[in-house]
Amino acid sequence: MEFDERVAALATKVSNQRDAIQTEEAAKNAFVMPFISMILGYDVFDPLEVIPEFTADVGTKKGEKVDYAIMHAGEVQILIECKQPRDPLKIEHASQLYRYFSVTNARIAILTNGQVYHFYTDLDAPNKMDTKPFLIFDLEDIDDTLLPELRKLTKEVFDLDSIISAAEELKYLGQFKRSMAKQFEEPEDEWIRFFAAKVYEGSLTQKRREQFRPIVAKAASQFIRDQVNERLKGALHANPPKQATGGHPEALESEEVALGDVARDTEVDTTLEELTGYQIVKAIACSDVKPQRVVGRDAKSYFAIILDDNNRKPIARLHFNGKARKYIGTFDADKTETRHLISSLDDIYLHAEAIRVAVRAFMGDGGDKNR
Repeated sequence: MEFDERVAALATKVSNQRDAIQTEEAAKNAFVMPFISMILGYDVFDPLEVIPEFTADVGTKKGEKVDYAIMHAGEVQILIECKQPRDPLKIEHASQLYRYFSVTNARIAILTNGQVYHFYTDLDAPNKMDTKPFLIFDLEDIDDTLLPELRKLTKEVFDLDSIISAAEELKYLGQFKRSMAKQFEEPEDEWIRFFAAKVYEGSLTQKRREQFRPIVAKAASQFIRDQVNERLKGALHANPPKQATGGHPEALESEEVALGDVARDTEVDTTLEELTGYQIVKAIACSDVKPQRVVGRDAKSYFAIILDDNNRKPIARLHFNGKARKYIGTFDADKTETRHLISSLDDIYLHAEAIRVAVRAFMGDGGDKNR
């Protein structure tokens, strides 16, 4: 598999097994060791590449261990410390990493709970691990822009100089993005003052700030939604399919998509992008069945598209919950899902035949156009 496919496969594994993982040891075996082998490409059973329970006595701290040390060119290059699954990662959890960093040749330290990985180096002072990570990688919310940097740490292309040189930009870029996201959700006074000064000429009293706070948050949310909608409309209009095979109308444009025939988990927020993707799949399937038989069901981890509102008749799945990476899942005759990376909603049409084959598998040979 390609690098991004290996990352996607491990992300699926984490999503499917996370609730069953209750201990640190279980997280190591189920998630961290596959991360080292599948993603970074090191042999976890070769002590010349990966040393579990790595020990290097530090001052008065004798016998302390780091969970894994990764070797490259005969030297320790990466240290990994694992913590309890689902626990938030904090620098206080990295005491062993902090001490070991200064007494080994390692320039990269990783703190993880199996799902989230914090990457540290020594930007602030030589041979002293920074207190803030330069990269945060979350397998439940993959940021596609970080994959090229992560790949530099793999065995096949190990490029420490390149990732260290990019680390400072990555560090501040990540912090800026997280800060912006926080401001969008819960704007602070400085954020409110900045925007209020652009539109309000009166005195910005405490009462006015509290009045503007929810308005600023709402404006930020609507701005992002508008930007997403514009991109969706642009994608649909850039190369609009004329008609699905069999004379059925194409998918509705984004502003026309409705929730009428979508069943949802009450805790799930169905996005406009998912609804538009659903309508595209539905239009493709209409070459073989009547549109009312194609039903959407939204859940936490994916949007399912099924025949006759029957979970045993899967047509496709939309994996659109990642931050940047989107996939469509198609099914073979054995109902085995294959996920395909898509760069835009238009790419769904590249898998039209697989969607029709899935429908026909439940209809018998020759399809079922009249029912």
